[in-house]
Amino acid sequence: MADTVLTVAVPSKGRLKEQADDLFEKAGLGLHKTGHERGYTGAFDAFDDVEVAFLSASEIVHHLRAGRVHLGITGEDLVRETIPDVDACVSFEVPLGFGRADVVVAVPDCWIDVSGMADLEDVAAQFARAHGRRLRVATKYFNLTRRFFAKHNVSGYRIVGSVGATEGTPAAGTAELIVDITTTGTTLRANHLKVLDDGLILSSQAHLLGAKEADWSGAAEARRNEIVAKLKAAL
Repeated sequence: MADTVLTVAVPSKGRLKEQADDLFEKAGLGLHKTGHERGYTGAFDAFDDVEVAFLSASEIVHHLRAGRVHLGITGEDLVRETIPDVDACVSFEVPLGFGRADVVVAVPDCWIDVSGMADLEDVAAQFARAHGRRLRVATKYFNLTRRFFAKHNVSGYRIVGSVGATEGTPAAGTAELIVDITTTGTTLRANHLKVLDDGLILSSQAHLLGAKEADWSGAAEARRNEIVAKLKAAL
């Protein structure tokens, strides 16, 4: 391999990896492993000076933030949850059209008088008077939840970390409402939950992202532009 001028991080497993591999193939980039088949480095057939790092989706976010890779593919939900100053750290180069999921606020469908975020603060006040505590919101998205609730002036809640099936927490009695991802809404409906009318926090999908803290030489920028152009043409 020639001297590496660019490092690209791609998902190491799961559906995101499969979809990224398919897109690279369609774009004529031909992604392959280098060294041991179970290793974590690779290359593109089209460029001998680009290194590929196979990482988990969450690891890719941290590597982008620190500038340890030039480009990476991961979900927008993870990026915006993990990096508070996201626009200062990464550039959104190409939306890839896969890995789609909405981050939403969902409440029990028996809350017939609750249809929007404006209703939640009233419900929280009533709940505190009746139960002596705040509404519990089960989620894995602590930062997205806090920012969205603050934007809508909702303060009478506390976050309960979710490590399992978030949609099951209201029925289990461990939370009153949830913030979670959904694609079709089927699982929410099966658990007797409804999305608030204005409860869409983020419509997420996988993106090719650029790390602003990476070492962007002229050669690195040229390779980035070529990869971006090939991916856009393949979409």
